Amino acid sequence: MNYERRAVEFEGTPDAVASEAIAEERESKRSRYIIAAVIAAIFIALAVWMLSQGGGDEAAFTAADETAPAVTVVAPGRGTIEGVITATGTLAARREMPVGVVGEGGRVVSIPVEQGDWVRAGQVLAVIDRSVQNEQVQSQRAQIQVAQADADLAQANLDRALQLVDRGFISQADVDRLTATRDAARARVGVADAQLRELQQRNARLNIVAPAGGLVLRRNVELGQVVSGGASPLFTIASGGEMELLAQLGESDLAALSTGATGLVTPVGSRETFECQVWQKAPTINEQTRQGTARCALPYASELRPGGFATVRLVSGTLVAPLLPESALQSDDEGSFVLIVGEGNRVVRRRVELGLVTADGIAITSGLTGQERVVMRAAGFLAEGDTVRPVAAQRRAS
Repeated sequence: MNYERRAVEFEGTPDAVASEAIAEERESKRSRYIIAAVIAAIFIALAVWMLSQGGGDEAAFTAADETAPAVTVVAPGRGTIEGVITATGTLAARREMPVGVVGEGGRVVSIPVEQGDWVRAGQVLAVIDRSVQNEQVQSQRAQIQVAQADADLAQANLDRALQLVDRGFISQADVDRLTATRDAARARVGVADAQLRELQQRNARLNIVAPAGGLVLRRNVELGQVVSGGASPLFTIASGGEMELLAQLGESDLAALSTGATGLVTPVGSRETFECQVWQKAPTINEQTRQGTARCALPYASELRPGGFATVRLVSGTLVAPLLPESALQSDDEGSFVLIVGEGNRVVRRRVELGLVTADGIAITSGLTGQERVVMRAAGFLAEGDTVRPVAAQRRAS
């Protein structure tokens, strides 16, 4: 039936046939334009997507030789980097005071304090039996009374002699002898009195007292124990209860750290953190471990137990510098270097100085401005002067 209709149409006039042909040709051209526009739009969208994936610098790389090897590059820029040093160490009392026997010692009869107690300066920590020493004191007091009696008698004899010397009954020589006897008796009183004070001081040293206020860390004595001078300390006290962390640092970290730097200490087995401050750096380095000690002062807290293990994060200042991943760094006998893509997309070697190591990379203290295109990976397969096709690294989502 369609064939019959077509035949009828062609039976019309020649002008009608020509008009219909022109209309069909125009419709065909319009279809081709639409298809071309759609294809162009697809290519434009694809180009925009590639630019967004590769960063704004992709246009600068399109002129590279397509036959050259592709390498991933990054322009690190410059940023402020907070220097943080992580270290481990042992907790200890900042000023540890061992307390022992200062006298001749004896049997311990009383211990009024326990480990973990707070004590004040001069407080009695332990008492040593002094029954024998007390008897010696009583005996010495009696000796003083005897000496005093002799001195009183000598003084009375001298007084009588002085009354008789004017009458000629006693010579001056006798008076001098009686005076000397009186002086000797008085001296014996003084000696006896000094000996009594000595005994009293010895007895007082039988009380083991705290030299300063603080926290009792260790008690190494029991009731009935016989102790003597020169033995191991009976008590250990943390002066003022102050603690510290003996942080072990490498030579470079210790040199970068300054006295007064602050940090956060986390004891093992605890989620609590405590502020600390570096108050002293060791003047020497351990020859075996190649480490030095930074002493970080801490206020008292029950979670800080001397002898325990802890970690510390110390702030060692800030640095404005480029930051590169470790994969971009190379080294040889002369030091560290990186490869950058210079003019004409040629590889250039650049010497650099390394700074702080962070979780995001390594700071470059000299050698880079931050605007260079640095080869991130595969630098070991490139040589200076090689022509490459740089591809910008994708930026991580912030």
